Amino acid sequence: MRKFGWDVRPARRDYIATLDLLRLAAARAVVLFHYFFHGAAAEGFLGEGYPQAAPFGIHGYLGVNLFFLISGFVIARSAENRHGDQFAIARFVRLYPGFMICMTITFAIVLLAGTPLLPASFAQYAANLSMFAPAFGQPFVDGVYWSIVLELVFYGCVTLALFTGLFQRRKLELIFVWLAISALNEVFLGSGAARLLFITEFAPFFAAGVLVHHLHAHGRSPPALLLLAASFLISCGTLSVTQHWMQDRYGIAVSSANLVVANVVMHATLIGAVLLRHRVRSSALTPALGGLAYPLYLLHQNIGYLAINAATPLVGKWFAAFGCIALMLIVSWAIWSTCERPAQRLLRIWLGRAVDVGLARFRPTQGATQPAE
Repeated sequence: MRKFGWDVRPARRDYIATLDLLRLAAARAVVLFHYFFHGAAAEGFLGEGYPQAAPFGIHGYLGVNLFFLISGFVIARSAENRHGDQFAIARFVRLYPGFMICMTITFAIVLLAGTPLLPASFAQYAANLSMFAPAFGQPFVDGVYWSIVLELVFYGCVTLALFTGLFQRRKLELIFVWLAISALNEVFLGSGAARLLFITEFAPFFAAGVLVHHLHAHGRSPPALLLLAASFLISCGTLSVTQHWMQDRYGIAVSSANLVVANVVMHATLIGAVLLRHRVRSSALTPALGGLAYPLYLLHQNIGYLAINAATPLVGKWFAAFGCIALMLIVSWAIWSTCERPAQRLLRIWLGRAVDVGLARFRPTQGATQPAE
């Protein structure tokens, strides 16, 4: 009989250190995008821009796409041999403590700063505790949270597929349908509801990550390889959505040729990270580098803008930017090691017990008294 709720597992022997390094690279790419391009672009969050670095920094937003690729692989790996309730608890424990801690820190600093460019209110904070602030008519405390919502939608889809058994029995067929819906919506329909419910703009990246894991765990097969090729081709097309948005908003965007090259590099780095997993030895530092990537991603944008603006008159804009990056790395590591991990452990224990107690009520009572004959 299976144990309900949280399954306590030992540390994975097949831990892939290269994925943690790839997470950090993706997070740093997004940081460079915000500090060296986005901050001084249309919104004007930074008082002084970095025109010399902007042609390089503009590519950094693709770190989010790389995150989604990694997420597809990691989530497929996490879902292996897990039931839906176990998977849902594991992902909630992974995301929510770090989000709540970093969102609270960002809110407090932005509120104290009182800048009109970054308004903050307690109603906004309360709405952000749900992680779905726009559903309550409030903006995100930090603009990067939009991608966390898409991650949650993806987690919800995988949880549903686990509960129905489709993930275990019809994974490749499910991905085929998902990619077909995505291509149809992005090329012909343009439905905002479908873009949210099926994550159609970014589905090819999530799907590619799932397929890389499938090939890694179950061996090469023509259907999986064909689907991986299809997800790559569709992702080349969906990259144009953000490209057009940036052209309209900033008057500049990454060229189509560079996007294709970048897409090849992103897919190749994920595949390379898996293939070279035994070449990179794990150490005490490697999990820390991967662990700090999430707080770094959540914290860096609005707090970074405030810090760079405050430091620039004192030390110059370049020292302010790179000093801020170093400070964010240190603070993110401190949050991960002293706050996020202990909070995850406590939440894991509490939720595991709560789910066990709740689901145990539905178990048939063993040794129940038989009716007298």
